[in-house]
Amino acid sequence: MKNKAIGSSFDDFLTEEGIADEVEAGAIKRMIAYQLQEAIEKEHLTKTALAAQLSTSRAAVNRLLDPENESITLLTLIKAANVLGKKVRLELV
Repeated sequence: MKNKAIGSSFDDFLTEEGIADEVEAGAIKRMIAYQLQEAIEKEHLTKTALAAQLSTSRAAVNRLLDPENESITLLTLIKAANVLGKKVRLELV
């Protein structure tokens, strides 16, 4: 019996399982959360200070930085990036 997995890619596996979009969205959010955390540390900001600059709560900042929380709006992300001296760049490939 031939092994069906030989020669297939991980992307193919995710697509076959019907979870490719969810996995990609989760990976993107984890990367964004990581990059935001790095920028916060570089700027020596606390979560409370960032929340004040964003005119929001510390709980909202915690959600923004939570790699598991995928419900962050683009507007929130852009505002946070601006406070940190960064820009958000999106593209379709």
